[in-house]
Amino acid sequence: MKSRDFLSYYATQFATVEVDSTFYGCPSASTFNNWSARTPEDFIFSVKIPQVISHEKALVDCDSEFEEFVKTMDFLGPKLGPILFQFPLFDRWKFPKQDSFLGVLAPFLKKLPTDHKFVIEIRNKTWLDARFADVLREHNVGLALTDTSFMPRPWELKEKFDLVTADFLYIRWLGDRKRIEKQTTTWDKVIVDRESDLKKWVDILKEMVNERKIRKLFAYANNHYEGFGPATVKRFMGLWE
Repeated sequence: MKSRDFLSYYATQFATVEVDSTFYGCPSASTFNNWSARTPEDFIFSVKIPQVISHEKALVDCDSEFEEFVKTMDFLGPKLGPILFQFPLFDRWKFPKQDSFLGVLAPFLKKLPTDHKFVIEIRNKTWLDARFADVLREHNVGLALTDTSFMPRPWELKEKFDLVTADFLYIRWLGDRKRIEKQTTTWDKVIVDRESDLKKWVDILKEMVNERKIRKLFAYANNHYEGFGPATVKRFMGLWE
């Protein structure tokens, strides 16, 4: 299969994709038109906020970059899904404590356009608490639920605070990059069997969906989770049924 046909084929297997390339820069309008033309009408693109906003400027003095990004993403029309802020593990010199980060985050969230879906992922695990979740919930911003080697997973947190902060759920299975790359760097088959973990994901997500009447669930798998992202999502879908 030629690389230009990858997206069209992918869209026959899955209903959504998380676009990583927008983290490095904003694509052109022609790129969006190409994506749209190669996918069904109900296909959804979730996109990452550029690193200049989330990492370099860390939400400070970036209104023009943010507004331009959202304006460009709107070329996708109804195919635009959640917009993800993937924040790094901030050093103490940047934000000494959670208060410092929330002091920047809360005013920024107030400016978000309410006709878009937004998600936030943080990598400072001591900040992941009820106070942080409450700030997101006030603005219907999703908390990214992740499975990584460096953050607690939902079933390790659910008794501590309410993980549902929006009217949708956003899941990222990222895995342990360093560990799996010691076993393979070819991403075409499952290398690490995570079925037991995926069963836990199914249980806790069904609980959230049923109890909170969540209508949308967006879930994405990195190749580093098991070795082959598409197989992970297929397995999850099978376990869900």
